[in-house]
Amino acid sequence: MIKTRYAPSPTGKPHVGNIRSAIFNYFYAKSKNGQFILRIEDTDRERFVPEAVKYIEESLIWLGLQTDNEEKIHQSERLDIYRKYAEQLLKEGRAYKCFCTKDRLEKLREEQAKKKMPPGYDSCCRKLTPEDVEKMEKEGKASVVRFRIPKTPKEVVWEDSVRGKLSIRTDIQEDFIIMKSDGYPTYNFANVIDDHEMEISDVIRGEEFIPSTPKHILLYQALGWEPPTFAHLPVIIGADKKKLSKRHGDTAIMDYKTRGYLADSMLNFLALLGWNDGTTQELFTREELIKKFDIKRVGKAPAVFDIEKLNWIQGEKIRAMSISDLMREINGFDPKFAKGKDGELIERALTVMQTRMVTLKDFTEGTGYFFETPTYGPKILIFGKSTREDTLKGLGGFLKILEENTKDTPTTSDYEGLLLKAVKDNGLTNGDIFWPVRAALTGQEKSASPGEMLWALGRDESIKRIRSAISSLESHG
Repeated sequence: MIKTRYAPSPTGKPHVGNIRSAIFNYFYAKSKNGQFILRIEDTDRERFVPEAVKYIEESLIWLGLQTDNEEKIHQSERLDIYRKYAEQLLKEGRAYKCFCTKDRLEKLREEQAKKKMPPGYDSCCRKLTPEDVEKMEKEGKASVVRFRIPKTPKEVVWEDSVRGKLSIRTDIQEDFIIMKSDGYPTYNFANVIDDHEMEISDVIRGEEFIPSTPKHILLYQALGWEPPTFAHLPVIIGADKKKLSKRHGDTAIMDYKTRGYLADSMLNFLALLGWNDGTTQELFTREELIKKFDIKRVGKAPAVFDIEKLNWIQGEKIRAMSISDLMREINGFDPKFAKGKDGELIERALTVMQTRMVTLKDFTEGTGYFFETPTYGPKILIFGKSTREDTLKGLGGFLKILEENTKDTPTTSDYEGLLLKAVKDNGLTNGDIFWPVRAALTGQEKSASPGEMLWALGRDESIKRIRSAISSLESHG
């Protein structure tokens, strides 16, 4: 059975690249009717942030990445297991205790830097005898456990699901630490133990872990275990082809929820950061992604994080929604938004803004003029080269036509017809009427068309606002 895992370190809020790995693991497992589990890799106690576990779980819940493990898995609760395997490697001579101090290791790195040598441990404690170890332990000297890099094989070779055949020489590998002096395992060691014990079939992660893979494979071999299949995802870069940073959009994934992006939009967008289904299709439902996801379709080239593409996907998702579904999303995004507002007016406002909004926040924070009488200076009512007199004439002429219109349920087209009638009847230009009417209804230079606003607000509210605009313009002569 295919079984993947998302194994974040709780050192802060999950960012885009981190969550992209979770998404790929999830879709690959589900595409094979497999399992997807969450494991919290919290053995780095210096960088551990307790609140980060909550952030991780909230991110998965928002994106709908349901995990298959009922109980939470924390590496910090599995220390006895790691110690057991460390003892096994020590007894078999595949690992050894190292008593080198921080001062010695720092001086070693300095010397290597001066000589322009690659940094790395010099295997100083590799040849310690059991008597040497016993003596140092009696003296109370602190130690770590290092894995003994074997002399053979000369290189580690593996078939990567994304990159094909990869190999790295073992003679450039240092004897790396597997257990720290505080009794906690290192990432490399705990990662291997857990992936084996949890029967992980496929390890899907970022390409920054390629250099660590030989260490993991050597540990699997030393413990007599079959390694999982590895897949290393391409790095994510900004649209300017530079390393992804906050200015490109590499912020905490939940920041996108706060800004009003849909979970389905983020899933769709992040799934395309390195993967495609071999067609020109760019909009996918969650079900389609599960059905079509194939790890063999993941590319090697850097994936470009383009916020404009995310906005395009978001816009398309919003426009494809029914008003009732969009209303549910709005209520979920801001439960207080609808309080005290007319439900029918909210739906009409959504209908008008659905083709214009990018995020849910655009609607909840940018449509106040639908629900409250706008305040503005009279200058906004006058269009371009028009005059105060023509503007008053246009507003007055349209107000008269609007007051005389008694159609029960006028449409946007009906209102646009009334606007054009006012233009013709008063010998004015479109700008003399369309602009001031829209400004009177919204208090904005840019908004939905006056016909749409008239339909959304309704006849009575529109008449009220236009009368107020005429009064304002007249009093500022």
